[in-house]
Amino acid sequence: MQKYTNTITKYLIWTRRKLTVIGTLALMGSMAFTPVAQAATLKLGSSGAYVLTLQSELAHLGYSVGTLDGIYGPKTLAAVDAFQVNDHLQVDGIAGPLTQNALEEKQTPSVPSSSSAKINGIMSEAKNLLGTPYLWGGTTPAGFDCSGFTQYVFASQGIKLPRVSRDQAKIGSTVPYNNLHPGDLVFFSFTGNGTISHVGIYLGNSQFISATTHKGVTIYTFTSYWLNAYIGAQRIL
Repeated sequence: MQKYTNTITKYLIWTRRKLTVIGTLALMGSMAFTPVAQAATLKLGSSGAYVLTLQSELAHLGYSVGTLDGIYGPKTLAAVDAFQVNDHLQVDGIAGPLTQNALEEKQTPSVPSSSSAKINGIMSEAKNLLGTPYLWGGTTPAGFDCSGFTQYVFASQGIKLPRVSRDQAKIGSTVPYNNLHPGDLVFFSFTGNGTISHVGIYLGNSQFISATTHKGVTIYTFTSYWLNAYIGAQRIL
């Protein structure tokens, strides 16, 4: 009987230890893969996508950040300082949660009525071309490639765009993803090295319209596939 009791006791101790290890691993796993809702605090020397978004938001508000390169250098620091002064925040040159939230709140665009009319015209013309087949090098309703489509649609409103997508990405002003509005050109890279290989026109509600090889002119939603390929946007109007 004593031997049986000792065996049961050892089993219970082993089971308790195993459950403790499993619970610890589960906790570590949840900590490792829980998404972060707020970007990390950004400061001089920081770099990456969050810094690029910060620079874009500051530039959209008229603050000079120099080149939009995703590097938190002296010019970005000076722009953050200036924004904090104007928004009555603590002036420390550090883009913490309070500064980032204040920036995001000011990103709602104000669109002049003349621009609104052209944007509406762009939306209308683009949707009228739904179903147009894809044609490599195509620039007319007989068939479009991606940049031929955007060039044609903008030309319908008297706006001249360069012929190819990589050149279209060089005009207008850069806007962050969270500040897209209808009429913005959205750019994608399928090569994995950042080279622009596709362009479309943002429609709102996380949708854009573009000419693709498989479906021609079609409306797409920003699914994970497109978000992984997305590399930026330019505002022409």
